[in-house]
Amino acid sequence: QVRLVESGGGLVEAGGSLRLSCAVSGDMFSFNAMGWYRQAPGKQRESVAVITGGGTTNYAHSVKGRFTISRDDAKNTVALQMNNLKPDDTAVYYCHAASGPLNYWGRGTQVTVSS
Repeated sequence: QVRLVESGGGLVEAGGSLRLSCAVSGDMFSFNAMGWYRQAPGKQRESVAVITGGGTTNYAHSVKGRFTISRDDAKNTVALQMNNLKPDDTAVYYCHAASGPLNYWGRGTQVTVSS
C-alpha cells in the first residue's frame, strides 16, 4: 500500500524559507513522476514542481528560481526547498506520486507566509 506523508509546513515571514519533505512508503522506482501541488483557499489545486524517475524537473512559472524539488531514492523521500517565500505561496501543499494511471496523494501540509 502506498502512503505519502508530508512534513515541514509552517508559518514564515515573506522572504523566508521552508523545506517540505514527503516520506513515501512503497517502491519509489515504480513511480514515473513525483511532485508537489498546492491549493489556496478558493482556488483550484495547481502543480508546483514535478520530478520524473530520470530526474527531469519542471516548475510552475510562479515558483521557478525560488523552489527546488529533489528526490532521495535511498531514503524514499521527496523534498521541496522553498526560498524567498511570498504571501501568494500560502496554501496547503500536497505530495503526489504517479504510477502509470494510478495517482497517490498525501494529506497535505499548511504553508502560511505572512507579509
